[in-house]
Amino acid sequence: MPEIQPEEVSGAVRVMATGRSDYPNQINNSCCFPGFFRGMLDVRARRVNDEMKLAAARALAALVGKDELSEEYITPSMFDRRVVPAVADAVGEAATKTGVARRQPRAASVTARGR
Repeated sequence: MPEIQPEEVSGAVRVMATGRSDYPNQINNSCCFPGFFRGMLDVRARRVNDEMKLAAARALAALVGKDELSEEYITPSMFDRRVVPAVADAVGEAATKTGVARRQPRAASVTARGR
């Protein structure tokens, strides 16, 4: 249960996110973790680092276009089919750039995942 119910802050904030699925802007780790682990496995990453975490966050943010962005839509849904491949590719690239990958990502990974 959130510390503050969205109804309690009506008019006090323009944008609110919550972990609840019955409100807009649900923030849920299910958006990140399937793709995060897929990206790590794809490159056989030895560890998680901050660059990989930031890459995952940026990949999620990039899925919401400027024309889609609104007070009730700041992050993609966990059901958006683009989420897992976008996060996986970003995490794999970050792991490679930071030297924790033991294998190079496949060059066609973006295309192969149907983006």
